[in-house]
Amino acid sequence: MPAPADPLADPLADPLVVDLLAALPADRVLVDPDVVAPFLHDEAEWAAYGRASAVVRPRTTAEVAAVVRACARHGRPLVPRGAGTGLSGGANAVDGCVVLSTERMREIVEIDEAERLAVVQPGVVNDDLRAAAAERGLWYPPDPASSPWSTIGGNVATNAGGLCCVKYGVTRDYVLALEVVTAAGEVVRVGRRTAKGVAGYDLAGLMVGSEGTLGVITEVTVRLRPLRTGSPRTVVGFFDTLAAAGDAVSRVTARGLQPSAFELIDRVCLHAVNAWKHAGLPEDAAVLLLAQTDLPEPAAEQEATAIHAEFEAAGAREAVFSTDATEAEALFDARRLAYPALEQRGDAMLTEDVCLPRGRLAEMLARVEEIAARHDVLIANIAHAGDGNLHPLLITPHGDEAAKARAQAAFADIVDSALALGGTVTGEHGVGLLKLPGMRAELGPEVLALQRAVKQALDPNGILNPGKVVS
Repeated sequence: MPAPADPLADPLADPLVVDLLAALPADRVLVDPDVVAPFLHDEAEWAAYGRASAVVRPRTTAEVAAVVRACARHGRPLVPRGAGTGLSGGANAVDGCVVLSTERMREIVEIDEAERLAVVQPGVVNDDLRAAAAERGLWYPPDPASSPWSTIGGNVATNAGGLCCVKYGVTRDYVLALEVVTAAGEVVRVGRRTAKGVAGYDLAGLMVGSEGTLGVITEVTVRLRPLRTGSPRTVVGFFDTLAAAGDAVSRVTARGLQPSAFELIDRVCLHAVNAWKHAGLPEDAAVLLLAQTDLPEPAAEQEATAIHAEFEAAGAREAVFSTDATEAEALFDARRLAYPALEQRGDAMLTEDVCLPRGRLAEMLARVEEIAARHDVLIANIAHAGDGNLHPLLITPHGDEAAKARAQAAFADIVDSALALGGTVTGEHGVGLLKLPGMRAELGPEVLALQRAVKQALDPNGILNPGKVVS
């Protein structure tokens, strides 16, 4: 059935909304523009978004399937959304769409200690799963900086990484099986619960990172690990330049060391965290490197000593061991809080997410400094340095259109530099809207054609999150 001329003029007269209200309890369907507004975009401030006809907040897989079938009947777009913490515009509304928020699907269905797995609905918050697993002596490693707020469904949709991924891998490494509602409204299960399995194509792996463009995830089965014990050792390096810090990262990885977390925070971020949280963090160095080892003793002491030596060899102003667990956790909290702390400044912020071969990290960081100077843009830097995943944050005053234009030019130059150095345009935030041009440049027409063929096969009418990832 075709949409009305303007389905947004009177949402309650929209045939799609009428169908949704008939299929779902009334509290699941939101149409008031003021109530709908917060659901229209994620945290990618500069990514465009449209007006939705409705927001639905289902609680069950059956309700999700009913929403998808209604959108399919009316030929209308459906935009899945988790907690809205994404940074690429992947959950942004398009005109006339239904935004499907999974925030009310919060049940931890099962934690199986013997099989070391958990089954959860997509709206379960990352840290809540980690806490529930810890009560059983188990650990869910993926830990994006947004873990106190982001949901497992959103983490799966973007293949989120985190502070521990340098050693323990990203979300895809822990997804065993998924329950998915297809574009036709059918409920299917892909993947497995067993430790091994190679029957057919890896459709569960295909769904991870697909940003809601191939199906709507309604249940996730994840692998768990034994809970880590002992006290990790942390090494802190203070550097006068980003390039020197990048050299230290390259030295550590070239030596074959594998810290469990390896993070970079620059002075701009430290100032922001101190201003917001009065954290008392050191601000005199240009950049801090935080490396942590979780090996058992005496191997932990040996690895920490080796990392310390590489920091000094790279020209660290100072490199120190932190044996105080509270102090070390405060430093890693500063890394997690850097983005929201910068938001408190009230400026506009454009977030990059490029990933480099670790041996090119120092060169890339030097290029970021040069790009910032050339475009006269303030760029703060945080990074999962141990796996080459950089997050330059381009900061401009709100309403300064000239500064915004310079920042967008700098954003494009950072993407071009990453590709020139053998990197990728996104390490963990996803393509969404902001990285569409970069992805086209990275993949090329032949690979893009393969991607579009997959999209066409699974979503032939193009209703699932249109315009994202593969436009």
